[in-house]
Amino acid sequence: MFCGESEQPQTFMSETSFVKVLFHVENFTDQTYFSFDTRAEQQLVVYLRYGQHPELYPNRRGEVVQGSYCERIFRDCRLQTCYVQSPAYPGVYPRNLHCRYYLNTRLPFIKLYIENEEFNIDGQRCENIMTCPMRPISSGQENCPYDYIKIYDGKNEFSPVIGTFCGMGKFPYSIIGTSQDLFVEFVSSPAGPLLNTGFHFNVGNWPGHVDTAGSRNGTCDWLLSSESLRASGDSEGIFLSVAHWYPPHTSCTYLMQAEEGEVVRLYFPSFRINRIESPIQPIEGDCGESLTLYDASWPDDSKIIKTFCDTFSKAMEKHDFVSTGSALFVRFESKTGSYSGSSLYYWAHYDFFNNTKLGEAVPGKPCDEVFASWRQTRGWVRSPLNTLVYKHTHTGEDVTCLYRFVTDKRLFARVILTVTGVYFKDHPYQHGSCTNCLEDRVDKLVIWEPLPPGANSSHPPISLNKAAQTGEVTCICNRQSYSTQVVSRGEQLNLQMIVDSAHSAVSYFKHNQPLFEATYEFVHGPLCGPAIIQPITDGEIHYPYYEAIGYVEPPKSIRCIWEIKVNRDRDFWLHFDRIKFASKSCDDGVIDIFLKGRPDPYLSLCGENVTLAKELPILSSAELSPDSSDPSITIQFIGRTSPTRAAFKIAWTEMFHLPRNVDAGGGGVSSGQLTSSRLTEGGPQEDQPSGDGCEFACPGDRGLCIPARLVCNGVVNCPNVSHYRGSAFSDESPELCVKEAVPEVNWMYVGAAAVSLLVLFCCCCVCACKRCCKYCFRDD
Repeated sequence: MFCGESEQPQTFMSETSFVKVLFHVENFTDQTYFSFDTRAEQQLVVYLRYGQHPELYPNRRGEVVQGSYCERIFRDCRLQTCYVQSPAYPGVYPRNLHCRYYLNTRLPFIKLYIENEEFNIDGQRCENIMTCPMRPISSGQENCPYDYIKIYDGKNEFSPVIGTFCGMGKFPYSIIGTSQDLFVEFVSSPAGPLLNTGFHFNVGNWPGHVDTAGSRNGTCDWLLSSESLRASGDSEGIFLSVAHWYPPHTSCTYLMQAEEGEVVRLYFPSFRINRIESPIQPIEGDCGESLTLYDASWPDDSKIIKTFCDTFSKAMEKHDFVSTGSALFVRFESKTGSYSGSSLYYWAHYDFFNNTKLGEAVPGKPCDEVFASWRQTRGWVRSPLNTLVYKHTHTGEDVTCLYRFVTDKRLFARVILTVTGVYFKDHPYQHGSCTNCLEDRVDKLVIWEPLPPGANSSHPPISLNKAAQTGEVTCICNRQSYSTQVVSRGEQLNLQMIVDSAHSAVSYFKHNQPLFEATYEFVHGPLCGPAIIQPITDGEIHYPYYEAIGYVEPPKSIRCIWEIKVNRDRDFWLHFDRIKFASKSCDDGVIDIFLKGRPDPYLSLCGENVTLAKELPILSSAELSPDSSDPSITIQFIGRTSPTRAAFKIAWTEMFHLPRNVDAGGGGVSSGQLTSSRLTEGGPQEDQPSGDGCEFACPGDRGLCIPARLVCNGVVNCPNVSHYRGSAFSDESPELCVKEAVPEVNWMYVGAAAVSLLVLFCCCCVCACKRCCKYCFRDD
């Protein structure tokens, strides 16, 4: 029912083929009048109502529910295929209406494209703008008492209400629902002016929806777990900014939950920060909408990584935000609400990385680890499982990961590191093989000892550069499938992986295969005794070490490595005074003797061939130092079963090898006669005439001699060379030792002692006589 006055022509366009006009006045005068004309129009002509090519879209205006006037159903809407209009559009809408529109799209998020569209619902109560000012577009039931349109986020009137609108003008924004469905209700009052033309808008879906691999609680609270991401088969998860409407004081959360030992990475391939364009409840001030990242599983203000605000923040695209633990929490907050999505537009990617450390992590270092003997005596080590370390490099700095192996001599004295495989990729920007491992810009492994042998942890560590200057560095830069073993001389050993930053991210980021693999073992426990024995003329190794037996728990297996250093230009005779293994099987225990520069043992002894220990050859100085370095010999004992049942004593003697005389006129041919040199604790002296000889010459024609203090000391220091039997005595022969046990009497000492006793006796007699005379005088 229309009432009031209208001076301007108005159009009413019927929805059916029949129109009935009923005119009624309470008091008809000459000032009461109306006029109208009618005509029939084809759909093709009424472009504003039916659009282009209406024959192609017969249900563009929806399917009318049978028995209703303006209840319509819109299915599978796409842009320009669904026109939601007020009845009689583009003319004035009838009165006393209650229209219902069911809107649906195939994909979320459903969107009402009404931004900048003409909107006129109860915008003016009469034509005189002075008497009836135009009502601006308003929202809220209290501002729209008569005619209004109400939009619901769902399939019916029981769904959440997005808003109630009325007024006149261009609608300022579009409205986006949270799903595929919206329900629109249009109500007009029983009476009103013949002025308002209603509404018209398109329906489609907003392309802001992705299938997020996770579980959702409510509208926008997500749990994004690594288990869900693996189940989806994707390497990275995705979530987008809130692209639909939300009420004021909305909070949307995203919890990215990794498994134990994993970390979370979050980055934004696309990020834009705009002003709030479609607020439901505008506010004054800053930060009406914000996005906050927490390094925690809940919004812990003490662990905020970054906060983005709509008013003053700068977007950070393609920047990695990495958690320190197994969770990263993201919270979006809006004080204003929005009809068409967030002012912070972002496209977020997240993934999970295995950050498990095989050793103890070093605080502040992305991939450094410490392997301590008091935590684990042996184990496995490899390149970082977390491949983010190859991506997060500072400008110009190579990727370096330092692995430190630390022990205490009260537990173990050595570290054995075995690099079982190196799998570096070819440098994409350089070609050619590695020629100088330490100097070339190639991927490499370097191994060195940070402390000199015998130094404790308070000693300043030796840097890689300083170790390289001394040549005590093992460097590996080529791919290899064979093993490289390094045995430390002290209590610490460093392994450092260096990857060229020029290609680290390209070659190794998300490359799950290891770049190297190695094993380590702490050896030489207290039962082994000292690990390094300095040069000495004679010495012994006792196993088990007597001083450690009382306070060390017997181990299940043991590995001892002794390094015996030898004086230069000395021959070396090693012999076993006693030896006992736990069994005759070589699998239970074995003693290996290694010479310098030889990877294979010079001699191996076990229960099966223990008789070989009786006759050990003399090792010449040339065999002990083939490269002119400090001579030494290495002895290794491995006890795999009941190592405490094994026992042995290894003794050695350093001997000076006398050269042979050369005939003066013989053209340099040896005469066969040995020259004589005196061997003292300070080393060999200059050659002496033939009569002086060594302090003790060993039997045989090998020209071996030892210091005199080693003669008759209870240890055979001269080897039995080819069972030699001659007139000379062995250093421990009974004849020599008995003779030395009964030395000649030195009569000079005997005479001096007798005279001393006689003088003492005379003094005692004189004292006694004086005392007797004193008593006799008193009696008189």
